[in-house]
Amino acid sequence: MPTADCVFCKILAGELPAHVIAENDVAIAIADIAPATRGHALVLPRTHVADIHEISAADLTGAALLAQELARRALERLGADGVNLLNSAGPAAWQTVFHFHIHVIPRYAGDPLRLPWTPTPGDPEEIAAAAAALRG
Repeated sequence: MPTADCVFCKILAGELPAHVIAENDVAIAIADIAPATRGHALVLPRTHVADIHEISAADLTGAALLAQELARRALERLGADGVNLLNSAGPAAWQTVFHFHIHVIPRYAGDPLRLPWTPTPGDPEEIAAAAAALRG
């Protein structure tokens, strides 16, 4: 169900302009208006859901397949050296638009983007405890 104050719902309804790149039965891909790199796109399910916790399996599958297609196109058509897929769920995870979406970010050798953390070995006991809490 569309939400009146959701910018992505307004794009899906044709009330706001967007550069549509691709679509399938459950999702569309649009060019990001604040791109991190050349070709940065957003994949939006047609159904309004806030985040990964609310999206149906069918909509998530359709969105993921469309993101995969765009990732392939970024390599083949834009000459990207790699691709990041990013989803944020909740303000603490940097979500700013509360309509589920997947960022498809082409990556180029020498582009300015960097990891948001410095990967370093973690505490083995804490890793084991978190893994145990997340199992089954």
